[in-house]
Amino acid sequence: MQSTMHGIQTSLETPLTAKVYQASRNIPRHWQWRLFTLSLVMSDVLMTGLAFRLAYAVRFEFSIPLFRLEVTPSIVYYRNLVFILIPVWLVLFATLGLYNRQDLLSGTREYSQVFNGTTIGMFCVIATGFLLPGFVFARGWLLLAWVFAFLCVASGRFLNRRVVYSLREHGYFLSPAVIVGANDEGISLARQFLGGRRSGLHLLGFVDKKTPEGMPIYGQLVSLGTLNQLDEIVQRYHVEEIILASSAISSRDWLLDIFKRYGVAKGINLRLSSGLYEIITTGLTVKDFAYVPLVGVNQVRMTGVDMILKLALDYSLTIPGILLVLPLLLFIAIAIKLDSPGPIIHRRRVMGVNGCQFDAYKFRTMFINGDALLKDCPDLQEELTTNHKLKDDPRVTRVGRFLRKASLDELPQLFNILKGEMSLVGPRMISPEEIGKYSQWDINLLTVRPGLTGLWQVNGRSDVSYEQRVRFDMHYIRNWSIWLDIQLLFQTLPAWLNRRGAY
Repeated sequence: MQSTMHGIQTSLETPLTAKVYQASRNIPRHWQWRLFTLSLVMSDVLMTGLAFRLAYAVRFEFSIPLFRLEVTPSIVYYRNLVFILIPVWLVLFATLGLYNRQDLLSGTREYSQVFNGTTIGMFCVIATGFLLPGFVFARGWLLLAWVFAFLCVASGRFLNRRVVYSLREHGYFLSPAVIVGANDEGISLARQFLGGRRSGLHLLGFVDKKTPEGMPIYGQLVSLGTLNQLDEIVQRYHVEEIILASSAISSRDWLLDIFKRYGVAKGINLRLSSGLYEIITTGLTVKDFAYVPLVGVNQVRMTGVDMILKLALDYSLTIPGILLVLPLLLFIAIAIKLDSPGPIIHRRRVMGVNGCQFDAYKFRTMFINGDALLKDCPDLQEELTTNHKLKDDPRVTRVGRFLRKASLDELPQLFNILKGEMSLVGPRMISPEEIGKYSQWDINLLTVRPGLTGLWQVNGRSDVSYEQRVRFDMHYIRNWSIWLDIQLLFQTLPAWLNRRGAY
């Protein structure tokens, strides 16, 4: 047994594994996280103090006409007030889990919790002002402090996050993990983890009931052993994350045994996939019927407050955006009409939420006899069938080529957003003929509205493979938050200026 396990460890010594072990020797993992938590606390203190100082300057020192200055404020009073408020903010952040290792580096969810913490803090100050008559402050200062606190703290955490992501490339802040189950679901989980370099998981390999030790499973990942060897594997490789691909464990007794051994084990996180990972991205709900908890599948990805926030973002940017680009739309329409005969707007039949089809508007970029132009080009027809896109498309007009290169041909889809058929940010819209390309993922694609921009658009557009486009769409649906939409909107401008993959 020992010689076999030693052979496995030798096979695991990849460059990343060597970096992980070296990093652990330099600074133990628990100290890495303690130092990171300390840096977050220091960052939050500095950024919160900076926010309150900026609020004071804008409110009282910049002579902005919006604010009336009836009395001369005491900077000493506000300084003492800040010394009281900063610990309050830190306690709120701690209560919301912003210093908990399990909640750190959790993507846009962390920024959401920062927003919640600063908002609760503002209401605490307002409530204290009502209860204590002697506790006075300028309302404009508090409002500015709320805005600046969120922006400054979020910026500080953004910088800390980037430092950690960089250090992960050198083996720091990584948790050794194994996947129990080497079936299709386990391989799908491994593919997702390996594709997300910032996940924080150092995936060592698989543990399976039947797969022999050392057998390759996916890429460089091999079977570390059977379930009977799980205790030894955990101890030898200092495993911190055990991920169960539940569909791979047919025996309920095996599943219960793993939960008994590791469900409450110190220093080990036991995580169970839904068993439907490869097809379900909309989320699951648990509801009791006659005291029996049953799991249900959500029909759509967003409901309630999430839907309201997404609609608010869409309409608050789309309506002013249309008014702003109306002259440009008119100019493009005239150019299309002068360049070639045919309609100005092309209607493309695409798939919407829950399979409802609609016409997506685009400026016409092709000749009206475009299909005839491809009859003598079988290689181009094959490329079009495979990728649903042509890099050198003879059907495209002169104006159309410019519109595509400048990503202006899709501007009319702003009206699709107004009609509620599309969203500013979402997965790439597809035609009914393309739905088969998504295989088991098609049920997820139709749970959200397609977007004018999204992960595919900001990561190379047509230069990425069709398989990668599908993965981008599934990643977006599974990890959606309003903060992810805002992040992608900010990334769209540099992607548009770069024009990579636009044709």
